[in-house]
Amino acid sequence: MIQVFCARRGSGKTKRLIELANNQYLESKGDSVYIDDDCRPMFQLHSGIRFVETNEFRVCDCDSFYGMLCGIISSNYDIENIYIDGLSNIVKCTMKESTELFKKIAGITEKFGINVYINVNVDNSEEVPDCIKEYVA
Repeated sequence: MIQVFCARRGSGKTKRLIELANNQYLESKGDSVYIDDDCRPMFQLHSGIRFVETNEFRVCDCDSFYGMLCGIISSNYDIENIYIDGLSNIVKCTMKESTELFKKIAGITEKFGINVYINVNVDNSEEVPDCIKEYVA
């Protein structure tokens, strides 16, 4: 399952994603991973949630991001939830270019039974392609 949270920068998406991760950590049976390009949220997350800062791995486009996701999943089959904060900050591409990335993520969520929650910065809802709108919460 993919769930996308779209709103403008500074609207509180990160705070809500951190709260979601911390609350679900207490209830989930599997492992959780929080992915961001900024290490500040690391200190607000439960210590049992694996934090991955993308800058350490030079993730900059959709292909490298997808490869990193596959690596995370292949190294731990117990992952239940993945939280991606600020996808538009991590991968430098337009929303339309990220459509293929969302299709690939949908494929691995189905195959491995993983929930993926993604924060995306948008100024208005017209920026979001139709194929991504189906995942918007």
